[in-house]
Amino acid sequence: MLKTVRSLLFIVVAMSLLLAACGTPATEAPVVVEPTVAPATEAPVVVEPTVAAVEDPMAMYAPDAVTGDIITAGSSTVFPLSERMAELFGNEGYTGNLTVDSIGSGAGFERFCKTGETDVANASRAIKDSEVEACAALATPRTPIEFRVGTDALTVVVSADNDFVTALTKEQIGKIFTGQFTKWNEVDASFPAEAILVYGPGADSGTFDYFNEVIVAPLYLNADGKPDIAAGEEALLGLEGAQFSEDDNVLVQGVEGSKYAIGYFGFAYFSENSGALKAVAVEGVEPNQTTVDDGSYPISRPLFLYSDASILKEKPQVAAFIYFYLNNVNNEISDIGYFPAPAADLQASMDAFTSAIK
Repeated sequence: MLKTVRSLLFIVVAMSLLLAACGTPATEAPVVVEPTVAPATEAPVVVEPTVAAVEDPMAMYAPDAVTGDIITAGSSTVFPLSERMAELFGNEGYTGNLTVDSIGSGAGFERFCKTGETDVANASRAIKDSEVEACAALATPRTPIEFRVGTDALTVVVSADNDFVTALTKEQIGKIFTGQFTKWNEVDASFPAEAILVYGPGADSGTFDYFNEVIVAPLYLNADGKPDIAAGEEALLGLEGAQFSEDDNVLVQGVEGSKYAIGYFGFAYFSENSGALKAVAVEGVEPNQTTVDDGSYPISRPLFLYSDASILKEKPQVAAFIYFYLNNVNNEISDIGYFPAPAADLQASMDAFTSAIK
């Protein structure tokens, strides 16, 4: 029995010693894994493309880049507009001599096409076939290039003192200017029985030509039933007592000087003297921006410059003036008393210029 107890005690002690020797297993420290940081990537170097400086091909036509004389002549209607553009051209640096003569469209075409004296013709009508032929017959032939620069409302006027005329038909106007009516009461029984004093441009004027075409010639039909331009011109010039002048200022003074006078010229001259003159409505329509734009005013007309490609190439100062004119005319035209050309027509003029200088 004692032996058995000793054996059990030995076993208990042995196991205790064994457990003490082994102990609790040590806990390993956790392994901390540092995040992997990719090496910094350098920002890519952006190489800007090299842009070569582009030279403005029209810089050679700047006002301060040209010199040499420029000679223009023609329409008294276009004159105030061209005079303004010439002044501005000089203000922008042009140092040559620029002449603008007011002699009438016909006389202007004569200088441009028959004598070749001028570089630019100003006109209040389109060039005639006979004038184109004259240009071609010059020792150094010219082929006229047309540049539309604006629109005019041909204006029939009476004195501001006239208290009886406010509107006339085209037929009434035509009969006044051809002597078929010589007293105002013949035009309208309510008007006074006073003699009509007539003032108008001379035969060299484009205004005269246009007035004849749209007002007078339709009163004189030829065998084909079409307006007879020659008969209309003869009737206009044959009016006894009429006062003619290519100087519109002379016409203004004549009309404003009498209650019983009547005349016609470009809208700019009426606008400038509107305090002394009264515009007559034609077919019930008054001349103004709205009626010109919508086409209801029956006697509006285009305004032109004419030159030639060889002139533009040989005389860069002339090309520069026309280029400046086309680019700036709409900034000035209303102030002068005229109306802008339709945008499409002005663009066509610029296209014609670009083509001519190539």
